[in-house]
Amino acid sequence: MSALRQIRAVTAVALETIPQRLGTSLVVVIGIATTVAVLIAALAVATGFTGAATKSASPDRVIVLGGVNQGSSSISRANVAAVVDAPGVAHTASGSPIASAETFFSVAFTDSHTGRDAYIPVLGVGLQALALRPETKVIAGRLFVPGKREVIVGSAIEERIGGLSIGSIITLPDGDWKVVGIFASGGGALESQLMTDASSLMSAVGFTSFNSVTVRLVSSADFARFSAALAADPTLSVKPQRENEYYAAISRPIYRLLKSTAYGLGCIMAFGAIFGALNTTFSAVRARRTEIATLRAIGFGAPSVVVSVIIESLILGLAGALLGALCARLLLGGVRISTMVASGSPLHVTFGLEVGPGIVLIGVLFALVIALAGGLFAATQAARISIAVGMRPT
Repeated sequence: MSALRQIRAVTAVALETIPQRLGTSLVVVIGIATTVAVLIAALAVATGFTGAATKSASPDRVIVLGGVNQGSSSISRANVAAVVDAPGVAHTASGSPIASAETFFSVAFTDSHTGRDAYIPVLGVGLQALALRPETKVIAGRLFVPGKREVIVGSAIEERIGGLSIGSIITLPDGDWKVVGIFASGGGALESQLMTDASSLMSAVGFTSFNSVTVRLVSSADFARFSAALAADPTLSVKPQRENEYYAAISRPIYRLLKSTAYGLGCIMAFGAIFGALNTTFSAVRARRTEIATLRAIGFGAPSVVVSVIIESLILGLAGALLGALCARLLLGGVRISTMVASGSPLHVTFGLEVGPGIVLIGVLFALVIALAGGLFAATQAARISIAVGMRPT
């Protein structure tokens, strides 16, 4: 009998006896499923955060900063004019530059889900803000009126934060402001902010300069020309960045932290799962000692026994991975979390957790590695069972 046929036959016998070893087999499946579910959940947080941060960012838009990020940047009114008049900036049909000088300010609210303070950015924008960001739409109520104490609320935080429905009042340093509308912005970071008129916000908080200027380019190819013009202006000390690159950069440290935490937790739990798989598989091999010895006696080679044990372990690992992925998908569906708990954070995002195919694939591969590690040692033990010892009555 060929080696392949031997492996197939031995594996079939092993799989047929799994119902007789159901308890020990479930130990492996459940241990791996738990590990995979935790890994997938942690990775879903990391990918969900980055996805929300960069989702609606565009390479055709440029953020011009006078500092490291929007919160610490400062650009004077005179410099705003120089930025929006630079070559490469797109214009409306009436000739106005599609640009928005913007002000960034955080306000503390109480998160209705956790009871903790949540620091929500209030973004003051210019008259061309919606032309600049065509994906941004007022979906309920109306747009704020420039010059009035009015704000509109991003859809991602409307339900999460209490007191932000239409008609609600929020308090800024100069008094009460009214919520007049709800807006959506393609699922991006802007949906986790309040938006209002920049000049009104600056007056309310006592700012004398803007934090940033965002412009739309005629095309993304104009970035080099636009950047060169700003660099050549001796009155400017600013740094232009493509919008997608800016959000990717400020989200990267948090993403790396979340990702390393995910794999750290996964590895810690994997060690436990491996030892559980080892003990279970060793027990299965001992229980099958007579069966293995009989197979060896009738001509089946040690390699076929080794491969069959590994295949069985991988099948149990795959079952555990699929169970863990299913549990993670069911438990995480509809869950939304927020980074709006730190006033100094450069990026405040509320986002949903989604278990995508990429994350599931990572979980499956992780499970197969665990199963392989546990199966290899047991397979080695199975190969060492001699016919004489295996045929002895226990």
